[in-house]
Amino acid sequence: QVQLVESGGGLVQAGGSLRLSCAASASIFDGNVMAWYRQAPEKQRELVATISSGGSTNYADSVKGRFTISRDNAKNTVYLQMNSLKLEDTAVYYCRPRYFGSWGQGTQVTVSS
Repeated sequence: QVQLVESGGGLVQAGGSLRLSCAASASIFDGNVMAWYRQAPEKQRELVATISSGGSTNYADSVKGRFTISRDNAKNTVYLQMNSLKLEDTAVYYCRPRYFGSWGQGTQVTVSS
């Protein structure tokens, strides 16, 4: 039973944009704070952004002003709009409820110079 499916990653030049999507099962999406995380090669997974069921958002300092998290509660989907991408944004991006759950397969984002 698939609960999380991330998509939208790819290869982009520095300064470019990507929009990630995460389709979730209603059982883990409804009413829960959702989050995007990322893991760069040889680094620990880090929290990138969170969004409550009511739309309140928080961001890591490293992405503040460049990334925007949003959600469509009717579609059980959370998004991450990434603008002004930097080389250091290269990572596998995962979504998941903020406080519980298993990891999906993630989506690779590669930023080139």
